Amino acid sequence: MKVLVTGGAGFIGSNFVRHLLASDPGVEVVNLDALTYAGNLANLEDVAGDPRYRFVEGDIAEPEAVEGCFAQPLDAIVNFAAESHVDRSILDSSDFLRTNVRGTQVLLEAARRHRVGRFLQISTDEVYGSLGEEGAFTEETPLAPNSPYSASKAAADLFVRAYHVTHGLGALITRCSNNYGNHQFPEKLIPLMILQALEGEPLPVYGDGLYVRDWIHVGDHCRALELVLREGRPGEVYNIGGDAERANLEVVHRILEILERPRELVRHVQDRPGHDRRYAVSSRKLQRELGWKPRIGFEEGLERTVQWYRQNRRWVEQVKSGAYREYYDRLYRRRGETLSEL
Repeated sequence: MKVLVTGGAGFIGSNFVRHLLASDPGVEVVNLDALTYAGNLANLEDVAGDPRYRFVEGDIAEPEAVEGCFAQPLDAIVNFAAESHVDRSILDSSDFLRTNVRGTQVLLEAARRHRVGRFLQISTDEVYGSLGEEGAFTEETPLAPNSPYSASKAAADLFVRAYHVTHGLGALITRCSNNYGNHQFPEKLIPLMILQALEGEPLPVYGDGLYVRDWIHVGDHCRALELVLREGRPGEVYNIGGDAERANLEVVHRILEILERPRELVRHVQDRPGHDRRYAVSSRKLQRELGWKPRIGFEEGLERTVQWYRQNRRWVEQVKSGAYREYYDRLYRRRGETLSEL
C-alpha cells in the first residue's frame, strides 16, 4: 500500500507515519508537509532513512505541490494537515479557511483525478459543538461548531462527504477527542503545562479550569486510524474516544503531582471567547464494526508523556525556539500581561 500522509511532520501525523511503517513492512509513505510552526522534521528523525519513507515539503492548498506527490500511483490519502489551535483561529481565521477548507478541496480533487481508492479525513469532535453534563457525541450528532477552527473543520468534512456522494470517492471521516503524547507542540494544554512546570513557571488555566475533555493517547488514536483506513466503510464517519473525561484543572494538578511541583504555580487567566464547556465522544460504532478499543489508560499515558518530555530535552529545546512563547505573549498581551509575567 502506497499512502500519502499530509501534515505528517506534526504531532499526530508523525506518530501515524511511524506507526504505519512499524505495523506493515509492505507500506510506503509519502509525507507532504508545509513545515509551518508546528511541523518539525525532528519528529521523524528515526524513520528518515527508511527507504519506504519519502518527505516532500509543500502546502496542501497549492495544487502543484499536491500533484508532485503523484509521481507513482497512490492507494490512499490520509489528511492530517490543518491549522488546529482554537486560540489562533480566534485571533485570525484566514489561515484556517485556506488550509483546512481550501487545502482539503485541493486534495479531494487530486484524489478524484488520480482515482485514489481511499481518502481518510482526520477531523475533530469539536465540529459537534458543546455538550451538557451528560451524554456523548455520536456520529449522528448534528454539526454545531462554535469556533472558527471547528467551523473550518466542519466545512472540510462536508466537502469530503460531497466528493463521496457525487464522485464515488472512497472517503471516510474520523472525529477524535483530545490527543496527548510524545512530540506534541507546546501550545496545547498538556505539553504546555509540562514544560511550564519543568521550568517552575506559571501554568495558565482558562477561567475556572472546569472545562471537560475526553482524552486519548496518540498511540491509541493511530491504531484506530489504521483500522478505519483499511477496513472502514467508505462514506462513513467514525468517532474515536479515549473514555477518559477529565476537567482541565484536574489534568493540570495531576501533571504537577507527577513532577512534584506545587499547585501554587497554577494561574487562572481570562477565559477565551466561545469556550465549549464539555466534549465526550462515543466510540461504540468503531468498537462494534472494527473491534477497536483504547489500550492506554489516562494515568499510564499521562505519566508516560511527562517522562517523554523530561527525557527528550534536545527535542524540547529545538521546539522552544520562541514560536509558542511569542504566540502566548501576543495572546496575553491583549489582556495586559505576557506568559512570563503571569
